[in-house]
Amino acid sequence: MRTATLGPVQRAEALTRMAERELDVLVVGAGVVGAGTALDAVTRGLSTGLVEARDWASGTSSRSSKLIHGGLRYLEMLDFALVREALKERGLLLERLAPHLVKPVPFLYPLQHKGWERLYAGAGVALYDAMSVSSGHGRGLPVHRHLSRGRALRVAPALRKDALVGALQYYDAQMDDARYVATLVRTAAAYGAHCANRARAVGFLREGERVVGVRVRDVEGGRGATGEYEIRAKQVVNATGVWTDDTQALIGERGQFHVRASKGIHLVVPKDRIHSSTGLILRTEKSVLFVIPWGRHWIVGTTDTDWDLDKAHPAASSADIDYLLEHVNSVLAVPLTRDDVQGVYAGLRPLLAGESDATSKLSREHTVAHPVPGLVVVAGGKYTTYRVMAKDAVDEAVHGLDQRVAECVTEDVPLVGAEGYRALWNGRARIAARTGLHVVRVEHLLNRFGSLTEELLDLMAADPGLREPVSGADDYLRAEIVYAASHEGARHLDDVLTRRTRISIETFDRGTRSARECAELMAPVLGWDERQIEKEVEHYEKRVQAERESQRQPDDQTADAARLGAPDIVPL
Repeated sequence: MRTATLGPVQRAEALTRMAERELDVLVVGAGVVGAGTALDAVTRGLSTGLVEARDWASGTSSRSSKLIHGGLRYLEMLDFALVREALKERGLLLERLAPHLVKPVPFLYPLQHKGWERLYAGAGVALYDAMSVSSGHGRGLPVHRHLSRGRALRVAPALRKDALVGALQYYDAQMDDARYVATLVRTAAAYGAHCANRARAVGFLREGERVVGVRVRDVEGGRGATGEYEIRAKQVVNATGVWTDDTQALIGERGQFHVRASKGIHLVVPKDRIHSSTGLILRTEKSVLFVIPWGRHWIVGTTDTDWDLDKAHPAASSADIDYLLEHVNSVLAVPLTRDDVQGVYAGLRPLLAGESDATSKLSREHTVAHPVPGLVVVAGGKYTTYRVMAKDAVDEAVHGLDQRVAECVTEDVPLVGAEGYRALWNGRARIAARTGLHVVRVEHLLNRFGSLTEELLDLMAADPGLREPVSGADDYLRAEIVYAASHEGARHLDDVLTRRTRISIETFDRGTRSARECAELMAPVLGWDERQIEKEVEHYEKRVQAERESQRQPDDQTADAARLGAPDIVPL
């Protein structure tokens, strides 16, 4: 079983080794595209580094709709190439690359007009299924089906009877986006990539016009007074998403294209608030609205509005929340209220600026450029097609390397945890009997860690107290908190409550009841004293307070100002 440990010792070693000798490729930015680029490069035999200013997936890649999908609405825009590409990637992820992380999910599309709408929408969904099968990787999902109003209401009793005349049901896929990226990073590390989070690129190294590396600051305070490392590389890849223009500005160039940020917010509500056995997809005047199954919850989203304020912490305003509630309540028999909203999160899509001012019309295609020698920029695209973006970025970087380099192989490189997953899943009852865990707990672990679950079971065997659920968030075991710090690169409490787990959006208190216990579990791994534990808990509570305050504000400007009341944590 291939694995990799991303603990404090490995992070320090990665920074030291990156600074010791020139790399072939250094990737800046560890969202899904940057992590995928590092994996692509290292599996071609290139010496590879990956640095991230904050935490893995701390930007866009932890705040998406959690969907792996072909983009059904892009068929309506006649963007067949994008849909075909995304459907192939969806199939690869489900069947080969990450079956432990990517799962099928059904969606119901209510029809509101008799006759023509069923023909029109049905033809689109039929084409969607056909393109999926023709990709060679779509046979694992059920095909769509047409439902009468009565059958649709049996599948989704939460719908108002007058909200539909019938329905279509089809399948896409979903994942935990932050967990997926952390697994990508670990896979890259398992093949030899040097990976360090909390390592901010603060400048480029130049020789004439050529970029020859990056000056990186260890945000955690290592390496003496400056905390800076000079990491030299033959090719640097800028994969910083909505920060692309800011990163380009470090060399005094915006580049050949402009990236705009579009804000999308999502609401998390308990499962019992919407009585349905299927997800929903609804049309709005601007785009589409999803109601997505999420464990014991539903995710409702998303919005699509321009955002030019703080990129690190996009804020959801009261108007954003009202917009989603209004649209989802238009079809629900029992409307949702603000009191039903358990969690809220906001993310930014990196869109390539186009001719239209409306962000919903900007391109979801991706672009790769080589603006100056030694620097490749990749931007745009969508989560599902990250692997294609990574391949294109490395292909471009290879042009600047004076050596023969192998072709991309990531189509055949499963992520860590995928190997043996199905066999372990089939034997989950035996694992439960052997360990004394309830089979539901074993299923939870297998669907988050795959075959790496054995590493968590070892932690629990060594310390039986780690078998207990986290106080205030009993979906998660205490072992998962320790493992996040020891194996997955979590450096702060926020990393664990927001990204390694989803406690911050899955509990009404947004993780404040669990904060101290989690900080105390992380402390021995990360060398925290009581003062740092207090600081971590205090910072997290202030973050939750600032987010709640921002969500009471009427617009983006006031919401942003409120959210900025809780700055990022820094070490003692």
